[in-house]
Amino acid sequence: MPSQIVILGWGSLLWDTRPEFDDQHEPWQCDGPEIKVEFSRVSRSRHGALTLVIDPKNGVPCRVAYARSTRKDPDDAICDLRCREGTSRSNIGFLFSDGSRQQGRDRDSLEAIRSWAETKKFDAVVWTDLDSNFETVCGKPLTIDAALAHVQSLDVKARSGAAEYVWRAPGFIDTPIRRALQTQSWFPK
Repeated sequence: MPSQIVILGWGSLLWDTRPEFDDQHEPWQCDGPEIKVEFSRVSRSRHGALTLVIDPKNGVPCRVAYARSTRKDPDDAICDLRCREGTSRSNIGFLFSDGSRQQGRDRDSLEAIRSWAETKKFDAVVWTDLDSNFETVCGKPLTIDAALAHVQSLDVKARSGAAEYVWRAPGFIDTPIRRALQTQSWFPK
C-alpha cells in the first residue's frame, strides 16, 4: 500500500502558485492540525514582509491546511518542500507516524501533528519549520506595535508585498498581528 504523505500549509503555499511544487500535491484541505502560528518572521525573500511561522511563544492556535503529496517516498516530499521554500533541510519539519523519524522545532506542535496524523491515518507529515526571527532582525521583542512599526518602515514596494501576504493568507489564520495589520492604512495618503 502506498504511503499517505501530507504537506501542511498556512501561508503562501496555499496561494503563491509554483507549478514545480504544486504539481506534486493534491488540492488543499482545511481540516489540518491546530498549531500556534503568527506573522513573526521577517522574510528576506519577501523584502522584509512579516510571514507566518510556527511560533510557540507568540503564536495563537490556528487550524492549518494540508494537501496530500503525490509522492510515494516521504523524502521526496521533504525535498519538494525544501526546494519550494528555498531553504535547507533543517528548516523542514517532518513526522513519520510509525515513530521512526521526526524533526521539528516545537515539541507541542509535533505532538499536535502526531495526534492529528494518527486520527487521519497519515503515514508522514511534512511542513515548513522556519523559526520566528523578529526579535533578532528588529532588535526588539515581537509586539503588535513593533510589528506595525516594522511594516510601516518598509519602502513602498516591500510594503505592497507585505500587504499582499497578509491579505492573501487563508481566512482561517486569525492572529492578533494579522487583525492589527488589516486595520492599518498601508500607504500614506
